[in-house]
Amino acid sequence: MARFRVALIDDHEIVARGFADLFSTIPEIHVVATVATVPELLASPAQAEGIDLVILDLRLSDGSTVTDNVDRLRATDAAVLAFTAGDDALLMRAAARGGVLGVVRKSEPTAVLLDVVRRAAAGETIASTEWAAALDGDPDLADAALSPREREVLSLYAAGAKAPLVASQTGLSELTVIDYIRRVRSKYERVGRPANTKIDLYKRALEDGILPIPGQP
Repeated sequence: MARFRVALIDDHEIVARGFADLFSTIPEIHVVATVATVPELLASPAQAEGIDLVILDLRLSDGSTVTDNVDRLRATDAAVLAFTAGDDALLMRAAARGGVLGVVRKSEPTAVLLDVVRRAAAGETIASTEWAAALDGDPDLADAALSPREREVLSLYAAGAKAPLVASQTGLSELTVIDYIRRVRSKYERVGRPANTKIDLYKRALEDGILPIPGQP
């Protein structure tokens, strides 16, 4: 069983202690640090050994911004999961644009929190209604202007289908499918929404309503 190194950044001590206790008996999650700020984590011994996932409180009292915090954490190759009370859409938009895997509310039941952290630690995008709602109202989410055919190919590919299967389902050749994906990536890059990986493409498809939010009708 893979064991993932997870850190929490939250400046409420009781939250940090509760988080560490919650995961202490979960074999696949190893909580390596609970700190109050991003600089504190970056200077910690845990960071020197590598961290798979950082769970980041979006509202910290040290004057830092969400964008800067997410950028600094992602520069270490750690994935980031936003941890929030869910009462500020602007903070969630900033986190989404920064490239977090998703957003989880602090008020979620324990079972939901455990499941979300396990999935995020393994690199899975966490699509939630809160995240989708914040993005739906984001005036800065630039339109990549995908064609109907590009949207169709993206919907299949980002949902998990490989190029040969996409080709079979669309009646295109495999080389044409690959070219469509290249064009889709290029269009997102041009509007400042990079999609270098398949996970990134999945996020862009969720943001643009090309794929439905899991659990939503």
